[in-house]
Amino acid sequence: MSQGTHVNVRNETPPPLRRLDGRTSRICLTFDDGPDPEWTPRFLDVLEEARVRATFFVVGHAARRYRTLLRHIAAAGHEIGNHTYAHRHPWTLTPTDARREVEDGSAAIADVLGQAPRLFRPPHGRLRPTMTEAAGAQGQRTVLWSLSARDWGAFAQASRIESRLSRAAAGDIVLMHDGRNRRNHPWETLHALPALLGRLRKAGLEPKPIPPQAATGRRQKHTGPSQPAGSRGGARAAVGSVSSP
Repeated sequence: MSQGTHVNVRNETPPPLRRLDGRTSRICLTFDDGPDPEWTPRFLDVLEEARVRATFFVVGHAARRYRTLLRHIAAAGHEIGNHTYAHRHPWTLTPTDARREVEDGSAAIADVLGQAPRLFRPPHGRLRPTMTEAAGAQGQRTVLWSLSARDWGAFAQASRIESRLSRAAAGDIVLMHDGRNRRNHPWETLHALPALLGRLRKAGLEPKPIPPQAATGRRQKHTGPSQPAGSRGGARAAVGSVSSP
């Protein structure tokens, strides 16, 4: 780099990933707010029985507290993503604290697993440049979602979750929660999960972790038109008024 060259980190940071590009049979199941010693092992059992690998966005302080469980998730072949250190709402933090949440969450995961994550998801799906830039500086792609189970609050009954997840399609990134974290209802999601996995299998879809090329922000090869991220409301929920707890 020549002297005086200015690098704009914001311009180099790839945009948040909401769904996979191009024509694909892959669908990405993601679970937030763990590791949870009561519920995460039950999700792992269901996924293992179905031979499915997913992506877990973990909270740093829980990663440090439940080290063995985090190692078990990774050893089972699941991707580990950074969900900040303490799951504080991004819009309530100073720029310094927002950056520290990202960095400390990453450090906690690296401390347990020996390597830093390559994915980042902000709490509540709330985007903030300070956080996405901090994640990008550590080589982490910001990931949102295109379809949400909305498995929190008053409308988190398993039947409603099943209905929402019945819209899952190729290329979707699906938001669910394995961590209880206040208003989450992981037991309802757990009840709905087998039906989702069976439906995906019948449709010929392949639940897999987020692929490396998507994580790095490299453009994927297009073999056909892709569905717009906000076409079914999932991505709009990620950044709008409806967000995960």
